[in-house]
Amino acid sequence: MDLSRASHSGDGRPSRGLGTERHRLTAALHRGAVQLMHLVYPPVCAGCGIMTGQAAALCPGCWETVRFIERPYCEITGLPFSHDRGEGLVSPEAIANPPLYHRARAAVFHDGVARKLVHGLKYSDRADLAAMMAAWMVRAGRDVIDDSDVIVAVPLHRHRLFTRRYNQSAELARALAVRTGKPFLAGALRRVRATRQQVGLGLRARQDNVRGAFALPPAQAQRMLGLKVLLVDDVFTTGSTVEAATRALLRGGARQVDVLTFARVASPGEETLYA
Repeated sequence: MDLSRASHSGDGRPSRGLGTERHRLTAALHRGAVQLMHLVYPPVCAGCGIMTGQAAALCPGCWETVRFIERPYCEITGLPFSHDRGEGLVSPEAIANPPLYHRARAAVFHDGVARKLVHGLKYSDRADLAAMMAAWMVRAGRDVIDDSDVIVAVPLHRHRLFTRRYNQSAELARALAVRTGKPFLAGALRRVRATRQQVGLGLRARQDNVRGAFALPPAQAQRMLGLKVLLVDDVFTTGSTVEAATRALLRGGARQVDVLTFARVASPGEETLYA
């Protein structure tokens, strides 16, 4: 076969056939690299560590402990109703004390293996979990994702960021941006005041702890003007943190703020147990 005729078209440009072969070769090399990596580092369950058929997955036992948050729930706070009141309803709590954010959504309850995933991402350098967790968040928050212009993460103070080396909420936001195509504005929101950890604090103490903790730098406020923001965090407990962050975003010029978290605490009375 005449290789020159096979690899170039009549005007001297490379033919599509050559490009296709290169693509197939690249794909084959990628598959081979993945298979080799799985031989050296077999994929394991993200919850318990036993071997699984694929990476970023759960074994059947861990999967059974996941409680996904489904409708019907309050269309504002996203908290499920204790009994079926029908879809599209708003809870009395949201009517009596409307939050600053427009809507809040979460993928799962913060218990079982979901709590392990949160702790792995947050405290154990398991940034690889963010992609799987973000996939669950997309499923739960499609309505608020579609209605947003940009994604912003709840920030850590620079001192805590230095200790942890990365912000778990930013990792989730970055993974969401990859999956949804929405731009992630890293660094748009700043935590300007160091706060103590929320673990062990009740509702009022949490609110006091994060009051005035967030702000938008002037340069970032120009970027935020008139936009619908999707605010991302790992866990929704009492809502104190996202309320304080929402206040800063609205003051900075955002038109609307929706909240999307991976998990939320099932009972408001459990706020003293979780970060």
